[in-house]
Amino acid sequence: MDKKELLENLDRLGFSLFEATGDLDVNKTLAEVVKSKDTRLWEGFPVLLANAAQEYNFDYGRVENYLSKTKDKEDFHSLVLLSLAVYQYFRLSFAWASQLKSCLSTEEVDYVKGLQNALSRNDVVSLAGSRLHSDRLKVTFNNYFERDAGKARQLKEKYEVLSLEYALSQLFSPKQKELFKKRLSGEPLNKTEKEYYSRTVKKKVSALANPELHRLAQKLMKY
Repeated sequence: MDKKELLENLDRLGFSLFEATGDLDVNKTLAEVVKSKDTRLWEGFPVLLANAAQEYNFDYGRVENYLSKTKDKEDFHSLVLLSLAVYQYFRLSFAWASQLKSCLSTEEVDYVKGLQNALSRNDVVSLAGSRLHSDRLKVTFNNYFERDAGKARQLKEKYEVLSLEYALSQLFSPKQKELFKKRLSGEPLNKTEKEYYSRTVKKKVSALANPELHRLAQKLMKY
């Protein structure tokens, strides 16, 4: 993958430098970002990873397969840990990120917490031999999630959307969540989808719509 193709693919992952065209291999693109050792791209990695996991078929193992050198694989893992720290700093919850975090060792969890604290203090972050500035990491993250609105309002809106996505992931399987969204948007369901929706998803939706259940859940959240 040459530099032009890499930058075009990055556009489709939220790093708008060029207008993207063609098919996107998100895992290869992330691997190319890791191998580039480009500080500017590394500072945008949390944005790229979030978009890759939310909108495309991000696969940690497949990214590693594109990295033949042990050092590149270590750098990739470090960038993922940095991304988790950025999400925690902005209080963003992703189901896929929680799954990644559940696989971390105690030392790695502590390391992520240390990175989050460094972001809070605006310290320089030393990562894989590179020095990344906390303020630029945060500004980069904000810039690509807040393009057309004021910083506070847009981040709040993005947080609410991602929080809803996380909540849906706790209640529905991926297929159930897909049917939930299709039904909500008025998209037609085929015969099999209608049957599955009525048999499984609708029951959960009915429970969620119960005002007494909602009241009790809100009460429990206070404890």
